[in-house]
Amino acid sequence: MLLADVAAASADIAAASARLAKVDRIAALLALTAAEGDARSVAVTVSWLSGELPQRQIGVGWAALRSLPVSAQNPTLTVGGVDERFTRIGAVSGKGSQALRAELVRELFQTATEAEQTFLRRLLGGELRQGALTGVMADAVARASDIPAAEVRRAAMLAGDLPSVAAAALTGGRTALAEFRLQVGRPVGPMLAQTATDVADALERLGGAAILEAKLDGARVQIHRRGSAVSVFTRSLDDVTHRLPEVVEATLALPATDLIADAEAIALRPDGRPHPFQVTAARFGRKTPNHLEPLSVFFFDLLHLDGQDLLDLPTEHRLASLDVLVPQDRRVDRVATTDTAVAQEFLDRTLSAGHEGVMAKSPTAPYEAGRRGAGWLKVKPVHTLDLVVLAVERGSGRRTGKLSNIHLGARDPDTGGLVMLGKTFKGMTDAMLAWQTEHFRELEVSDDGWVVTVRPEQVVEIAFDGVQRSSRYPGGVALRFARVLRYRDDKAPEEADAIDTVRAFLR
Repeated sequence: MLLADVAAASADIAAASARLAKVDRIAALLALTAAEGDARSVAVTVSWLSGELPQRQIGVGWAALRSLPVSAQNPTLTVGGVDERFTRIGAVSGKGSQALRAELVRELFQTATEAEQTFLRRLLGGELRQGALTGVMADAVARASDIPAAEVRRAAMLAGDLPSVAAAALTGGRTALAEFRLQVGRPVGPMLAQTATDVADALERLGGAAILEAKLDGARVQIHRRGSAVSVFTRSLDDVTHRLPEVVEATLALPATDLIADAEAIALRPDGRPHPFQVTAARFGRKTPNHLEPLSVFFFDLLHLDGQDLLDLPTEHRLASLDVLVPQDRRVDRVATTDTAVAQEFLDRTLSAGHEGVMAKSPTAPYEAGRRGAGWLKVKPVHTLDLVVLAVERGSGRRTGKLSNIHLGARDPDTGGLVMLGKTFKGMTDAMLAWQTEHFRELEVSDDGWVVTVRPEQVVEIAFDGVQRSSRYPGGVALRFARVLRYRDDKAPEEADAIDTVRAFLR
């Protein structure tokens, strides 16, 4: 399969607004790939069109892609060949690795056509936003393989890896798909939550009754145990077992032989309040704990126990098994209620303890692994800041030709200047993109071909989930999950929030 075919399909998918059109275009490409009998190329294509690399990270980002060589005239690159090059680039390490990696990237791009360069740049830069999400991709795999979509989704749920399921479905049919079962040691896609505006909304959407759990400000982990062997996986299914010995120890202390459990790992202060999220996250970035803060682990769901799969059972049944297995001080705090006042009191208490909010779960919902099911709803307060736009980046994909990603700054009362806190493109409507593309050109100070620096005059209201320490930005802090709510033409830059206000969220 030529890379050019994937690049062309990617452009078509990005241009299509209708879900069915996206499904049809992906299915046609996958059928063509499968006809060549190359299972690996099928899996790679599914990963790429989902905006991911099979290798996860290869050390190449936007900074390495700003200056590209002249493109080739004729397409010669294959999917398999490019995938092998990505693996080679990702394996580069040691002295001189940055220069060698840059040379390998240059060699790849100089053999790519203009359309292929565009695709590769977006893929490597994490900007391949074209609507080929998991649900769309699963439907496309079902269409291309002539297998019911429910069977494809079930297999993807249990495998935690849609690309491998796609390869099996398209090259081995339903027989190959049936081999994907819940298996201790093989991570499954975690069940995800939708968002409710408040606890009253959550109760109403769940039919009047809910199990509310504290949404801890930690890191979600999926724990597998077979005998004395324990494996710990992140939300993105990366194996971090050796980095979290406390989680392993707590799991081995449970009276079970085999299990698969959902839990939260978190760094706590002596008073029981959580450290800033970044303290917890630091443990996931280190191969050994060294002198970093210890983690506590709190279990909140059970998918398998000693030979019995539980994920199709109602939430209340799974939790009953969890309560028998796990001591109360190792379980996430929760309450079952039909009363909005009780739910609100639980939320207030959880927030006062320094955590993010609550999860509201249907007592009767199964565990829908890998899906953002309606049976789980998250409720947490939305923080907002009025910040100043410092610069804006050119868009790609569907945003090509638009000014998209905005750089955000807070006031520094000590210097009278502005301190950058990060950047975001989240929350922007098409109308907002069109407006800011025209507006920021009027404020342009300089343009390096990618980033347009603007006069710091425009105030924007930003919603965010929290603040973390950051060495990347001069203020020493960065916003977590920042998204645009609206532009504030009614506010002047001197009315924007100060950096001290932002730093206060660390406390």
